[in-house]
Amino acid sequence: MSIRKKLIAGNWKMNKTSADAATLVAEIVAEVGKQADVDVVVCPPFTSLETAGKALDGSSIKLGAQNLHPEKNGAYTGEISAEMLRALFVNFVIVGHSERRTYFGDTDAFVNQKVLAALKNQLKPILCVGETLAEREGSQTLKVVQTQLEAGLEGVSKELATSVVIAYEPVWAIGTGKVATTEQAQEVHAFIRSLLVKLFGEAVAQKVRILYGGSMKPANAPELLAQKDIDGGLIGGAALESRSFVELIKAAAAAK
Repeated sequence: MSIRKKLIAGNWKMNKTSADAATLVAEIVAEVGKQADVDVVVCPPFTSLETAGKALDGSSIKLGAQNLHPEKNGAYTGEISAEMLRALFVNFVIVGHSERRTYFGDTDAFVNQKVLAALKNQLKPILCVGETLAEREGSQTLKVVQTQLEAGLEGVSKELATSVVIAYEPVWAIGTGKVATTEQAQEVHAFIRSLLVKLFGEAVAQKVRILYGGSMKPANAPELLAQKDIDGGLIGGAALESRSFVELIKAAAAAK
């Protein structure tokens, strides 16, 4: 029996208007809003955070954001600070997602600033790490993951490390329909756990949750979630429809 509670987080990406968000959250809350076996987080776009937060009120489901800027305030047009997120009762924030790294140039150092800013403001960062197809085919997977993880966690204290969630996302398996085999996923998750042991010690490493973020769906979730070091999922496409998202939450609840 794992000491880590499973976590299912839905990353809506650039989808859903505020009205859509209210409907989707209401459907999710109606199905699993009172369950306590699995931690559940929904991460809508910034424009829907307030609406989603109100729809989540009174439920066990937490609110997450998809990004933040490390500065407290200032001339950063189009950006959102940790304080702004806290004011909307956001609990989690995704940092270092492969799409941020690829399309918007987020470097390991910048991602690290975001991790530290989140922790400073009592937000739980979901730190994403993962390799591209070229990197996997070049046998660079573990090297890439190690570089991103160690850089992302630079300056994080042992005391705060358990507030960080790690998400392993093989970039080649996001939105492509390709999925890492269960063995491939578990191998990298176990490697991440071993790195956490080196950084923070065994006791802390065993408390940090590592999510799989490579096209987890109801069909493959039970097998993935049964793995020793897979503590949940960072869900993309399957989080945009209540039925599939709820199925994933139920699969996590059933996993031991």
